[in-house]
Amino acid sequence: MRSKPTEVQVRPGVEADLTALTDLYNHYVRETPITFDTAVFTPEERRPWLLSHPEDGPYRLMVAQDVRDGTFGPLLGYATSSPFRAKAAYDTSVEVTVYCAPDAGGRGIGTLLYDALFDALAGEDLHRAYAGITQPNEASVRLHTRFGFTHVGTYREVGRKFGTYWDVAWYEKDLGLRD
Repeated sequence: MRSKPTEVQVRPGVEADLTALTDLYNHYVRETPITFDTAVFTPEERRPWLLSHPEDGPYRLMVAQDVRDGTFGPLLGYATSSPFRAKAAYDTSVEVTVYCAPDAGGRGIGTLLYDALFDALAGEDLHRAYAGITQPNEASVRLHTRFGFTHVGTYREVGRKFGTYWDVAWYEKDLGLRD
């Protein structure tokens, strides 16, 4: 039997995505050192995070959703841009991240999400994007390098999770704003 054709739709995240986004993120909380959160979230606990990423402005949330024969399926991943630091002088910098569903690896979902995210950010008053990548994570390093990020330093043993200290490599990307 032939499988039905699938495609991926990338769009801004909305409140209806909250449970699926929370479930996806909680996988990484429970199973990996990729995030340094150590306790899972309820959707209500994640609501402020979702609401901090509107459909316009520098802080965005893009989701990738499986579409099969015109029917929307599960979320395959998401990418965000968030404040880099709270002080006003950092307002033209964002921290970006991408999370893919565990069964969506190798499908180019991260690339689709970052394409959409950086397209959405193109008109914003932004100068730099930063990404912290818990090491080792070669897939994330390759993705960020493909998008023009360069390694700027590594915080050694900066976080402890699962009884192990983890390094975080920091990458930056010029977003093209010039004074």
